Amino acid sequence: MATQVVMPQLGESVVEGKVTKWLKREGEQVARNEPLLEVETDKVTTEVTAIEGGTLLKVFVPEGTTVRAGTPLAVIGQPGEPIPAGGPLPATAHVAPSPPTPSPVVAGEKEKAARGEKASFISPVVARIAAEYNVDLSQVKGTGQGGRITKQDVLAYVEAREQAKAAPPPEKKAELPPWEQPGLGELFRPTEEVFGPAPAPAVPAPPPAPAEVARREEVVPLTSIRQAIAEHMVRSKRTSPHVTTVFEVDMSRVVAHREKYKAAYERDGVKLTYTAYFVKAAIHALKAYPMVNSSWSDQGIVLKRQINIGIAVSLGDEGLIVPVIKGADNLNLLGIARAVNDLAERARNRQLKPDDVQGGTFTITNHGVSGSLFATPIINQPQAAILGVGALQKRVVVLTHDGVDAIAIRPMVYISLTFDHRILDGASADAFMAKVKEVLENWRDE
Repeated sequence: MATQVVMPQLGESVVEGKVTKWLKREGEQVARNEPLLEVETDKVTTEVTAIEGGTLLKVFVPEGTTVRAGTPLAVIGQPGEPIPAGGPLPATAHVAPSPPTPSPVVAGEKEKAARGEKASFISPVVARIAAEYNVDLSQVKGTGQGGRITKQDVLAYVEAREQAKAAPPPEKKAELPPWEQPGLGELFRPTEEVFGPAPAPAVPAPPPAPAEVARREEVVPLTSIRQAIAEHMVRSKRTSPHVTTVFEVDMSRVVAHREKYKAAYERDGVKLTYTAYFVKAAIHALKAYPMVNSSWSDQGIVLKRQINIGIAVSLGDEGLIVPVIKGADNLNLLGIARAVNDLAERARNRQLKPDDVQGGTFTITNHGVSGSLFATPIINQPQAAILGVGALQKRVVVLTHDGVDAIAIRPMVYISLTFDHRILDGASADAFMAKVKEVLENWRDE
């Protein structure tokens, strides 16, 4: 009997997904649990596997189409088997839950309905952005399927509105009083009558042909992940006053510990990376300075009881993603290393679920893997801070022992903390960093 493949519910707050790539074509054989297609949300790109084996009889939803969870995507069965009716539901047929308090978003849609116009589906992401920027969606033209208003439509509307506000008023040319008006007598003859005609202005070069411009430029389409990163970064810079402090750490004991135990970890199937050490050191510091494990609200600073560490993972040209180690404070070094391996591997293989990238309370980004010495990362909202880790390098340092200075070569690293100055001040941020430094420089076996 034919099996229908439907758009999965990829998280509690994720109600729709975009079919970015079919990994199988109509008529091809599909094994049970074999990757069938790639689905992209505003948080992750993940693979959808076949729940039954057979032949891919029919694809209902083409690549590049966004549909709601539960929408039929395809049918798997045996060759010649009848295909059940199905296909993507129209976007205008979906009804989003209304918030308790009417906002400009909902009010605008109700006004359209009152005028006899068709109200389009408003996704939670669009509703949140519109509420955040106080946008009346009845004023926004939708470019999505069936006229649906997309996140990009709202952001473009906000940008145009801000530009209109920032534009200076047109200059009003002041009219000269009569005594300053140009004269008409002999003393005020035109210049060309005195010095001869002025040379003709140079003829401007014609603008390049559109084909020539097209050869010099290329528009790279934005992925949902890149759009989400752009929105998140701009919102973070607008939201938090960013300040960065930088410390230098001697990693001698950490390097020695890793050399001693990495073979034993590998026998357990775990690759011991330096990231695990920074996660563990950050946990110690977050326990000592819980204000760093918090977020800002107008009612007060919200302290988080659980420590959930986000680890930034590069996806190459596609950007980066931040999967989260939930309850990281309950794990030892081996457990942290195993979690880091698992999340990084699933991120690069597009196997993360939306819940894997939610709920973080503090973030670490290891920009040193590409050779960067130190950086000033942008805060992962709504968190209070983000720890940046630079490249590990052997450097010449001055050591003091019993009052005697000596020159030595040590494995050193710069670490930076970018923090929300509404929540943390320089003294508290530096105290947190000093604790991270202390834990790493005095590493003990666990």
